[in-house]
Amino acid sequence: MDHYHRCSFVSLCLRLTLLIVYSMLPAVAQEAAKQSTAKDIATEQPRHRVVVSTDIGGTDPDDFQSMVQLLVYADRLDIEGLIASPYGQGRASDILRVIDCYEKDFANLSTYSSAYPTPDALRSITKQGDTERAPYAGTRAPTEGSRWIIQCARRDDHPPLHVLVWGGLEDLAQALHDAPDILPQLRVYWIGGPNKKWAPDAYQYIVDNHPKLWMIESNATYRGWFTGGNHAADWGNKAFVSRYIKGQGALGDFFTAQKAEVKMGDTPSVGWLLEGSSDDPSQRGWGGSYVRAWKRPQLKLRRLPGETDRIEVFGILELALPVDRISPNATATLHVENQKLDGHFADDGSVRFRFCPKAAKQYRFRIESSDASLDAKTGSITAFSPKLAEIRTPDVRFPNWWTDDLSPTVAEGPHSGAKTVSRWRKDFLRDFSVRMRRCSEPSPAKNATSRSFQ
Repeated sequence: MDHYHRCSFVSLCLRLTLLIVYSMLPAVAQEAAKQSTAKDIATEQPRHRVVVSTDIGGTDPDDFQSMVQLLVYADRLDIEGLIASPYGQGRASDILRVIDCYEKDFANLSTYSSAYPTPDALRSITKQGDTERAPYAGTRAPTEGSRWIIQCARRDDHPPLHVLVWGGLEDLAQALHDAPDILPQLRVYWIGGPNKKWAPDAYQYIVDNHPKLWMIESNATYRGWFTGGNHAADWGNKAFVSRYIKGQGALGDFFTAQKAEVKMGDTPSVGWLLEGSSDDPSQRGWGGSYVRAWKRPQLKLRRLPGETDRIEVFGILELALPVDRISPNATATLHVENQKLDGHFADDGSVRFRFCPKAAKQYRFRIESSDASLDAKTGSITAFSPKLAEIRTPDVRFPNWWTDDLSPTVAEGPHSGAKTVSRWRKDFLRDFSVRMRRCSEPSPAKNATSRSFQ
């Protein structure tokens, strides 16, 4: 019996059992039991398999908020892995901190659904991924996290594995490098944007070597979770947390302590699986809607860029700068805004850097190097938003790759596609507020059922 039919058989048995119990309840308890019965039956239906790769504990507290949201919806998903990945100082221990809060609320949560995983089950699938950004090659060595992605993807007779990437792509790139056979099984939703800025080498490795990967590259659309939409009264970012999240169990207080306003920048990847068509990114849903990817923008130069050089925003700039003589201990660092990009000394006598601009504006560079021919050299480049006519044709090399819709009608200010998320703001926040109450209040239906037998 396959996975789907097993679930259907279990669901049928559960329906019959609940019907018998329901008929024995007094009338006052029957109405209270309806909602719980429907939810328990729903959780027996096939659920999306999910592995999350997160830079939680790194440079932004929003991953903690998104992890809280993921766990209160854990009965709707089959969570198979939680991986700590770059960029930043975050580690698997940061994921475990959130699970510790989940454990305090688990007694209440489990009254709503038997499908909530136990805290120990979540701890057992928490893995440490890479702790550094990928080198120029895009991959380094297997990690506990990359091996876990491979193990989950290779399970027999299972639906696709949804890999939700909230940080860098290092562990996903490593898994694809070590086990390219898993590619057809993967469905990747990547929160790019700033994360692409910190992971250009792992990204370029995937583009160059695995173009048939099923991928949503969300560089700006995800911002609709906290930008635009209905911010009136209690739906504002700060007001919502104060009214509906603070005080809702250990998870609610933990969420608020990280940032007392809605950010949750990685949550659209979860919303995509909760409400919408997970098979068709062009359709509407909480995770936004996307268009087929055009040619992945890249500019290669053998010199430092100047005032007239331009690159598409979120594109990859690759510099291959000639060096007079490469010494064994040579170093070179490209300084741009708050980034320090280490150079790779290649066999062709050049030093290489990759950079990804996350906004349409001018960027200025400065090189610091032990090599006199490089040290103190400067340059600049302007990132621009492409015109619609330039991106209308999907790139046949990337048949399963999706990205932001650049149509002005779905932009929130400079953030392309963000309105395809923000239009659902009141819906997903209202639903989240109901979920958070589960952390502090046991199911009324369960209480009514229990009292009826006393």
